[in-house]
Amino acid sequence: MLWYTETLHPRWRQTLLVKEVLYHSNTGLQEIVVFEHEDWGRVLVLDGALQLTTEDEFVYHEMLAHVPILAHGAARHVCVVGGGDGGTLREVCRHRSVERVTHVEIDPGVIEFCRKYFPELSGGAFDDPRYELVVADGAKYMAGDGPAFDVIIVDSTDPQGPGAVLFTAEFYAACRRRLAPGGILVTQTGNPAIEKQELVDTQRNKRRAGFRDVFFYVCAVPTYIGGFMSLGWATDEPAHRQLDLETLRGRFAETGIQGLRYYTPEIHWASFRPPPHLVALAAKAAETEAD
Repeated sequence: MLWYTETLHPRWRQTLLVKEVLYHSNTGLQEIVVFEHEDWGRVLVLDGALQLTTEDEFVYHEMLAHVPILAHGAARHVCVVGGGDGGTLREVCRHRSVERVTHVEIDPGVIEFCRKYFPELSGGAFDDPRYELVVADGAKYMAGDGPAFDVIIVDSTDPQGPGAVLFTAEFYAACRRRLAPGGILVTQTGNPAIEKQELVDTQRNKRRAGFRDVFFYVCAVPTYIGGFMSLGWATDEPAHRQLDLETLRGRFAETGIQGLRYYTPEIHWASFRPPPHLVALAAKAAETEAD
């Protein structure tokens, strides 16, 4: 038997029984592993960190995309930074009201790789006529001049190595400058039960970037071990986060979207009401800022 052990967290391990290795590459700069698992389907691991499985990726991707788009209510131009697997793009493209989808990806090879090994993830998003690929570093792209976006979704790896720049106050400030009035920025901010400081740091940095409303929401992705996954939220329009359930139900019904496996208006509403210990943890960002 061959077991794969995830090494993302220094004091916590997750081990999966490998059914079949489909791809393994280690250039010395990056290790990529794709394997089949009896329960979780096809698994993608990058540098020892589990990125996704085909059996539960929908949780993360649905919540990353539908929450900001439906909270905004009139998103026409959406930008996805990272997310070369296409899962977030798939969910964004479900919204017929979205007129343009700009995808900023530093390595187009990631897209081709995922098209080959995870073709179902993108669900045709890469061929959608509204889709535009921009091959660029996400931080540099946001720092430059260009179109304004109603929603910016940062579907990044963890804040280690090259991806660390996407968690800084400077990057968040650049994103804020590129948002249209009332725009929303969402990011992945890790598992707050294990990586507590990550949530604190991202909350603090978004406040430093000048956003009026900074918070987070949660979802439960089984293979992202340790409990809730947190997703960062930032906007200059506080009302987006305060929508009542009936408004969310009405907006979702208008989309005509069917077949979602995790997102509902009820979960959307509840996701912004995390348990008190996580709210207290995020509040440390404000305390740190005050100090």
